Amino acid sequence: MHSTNDAETIALSALAATLTDERRAQRFLDLSGIDTGELRSRAADPVLLAAVLRFLEAHEPDLIEVAAAIGVKPEDLVMAREALEG
Repeated sequence: MHSTNDAETIALSALAATLTDERRAQRFLDLSGIDTGELRSRAADPVLLAAVLRFLEAHEPDLIEVAAAIGVKPEDLVMAREALEG
């Protein structure tokens, strides 16, 4: 089980990795309905961070790629989301 701080750190890393891939970033913005300004202002919001992790979970290849990019297991991303959602 991750602490909330660990979960936030993992989720922020996952958000950064998501945004470095143009295709994945655009899909997240399109599906979430938020714009880049809102994304910047809410980057530390646990609700937004959990949404990013849920987005990755919905497409396993993205979940696996982002987990590898940030050096964690895919299940760590799932546990981080669960911790953020309380």
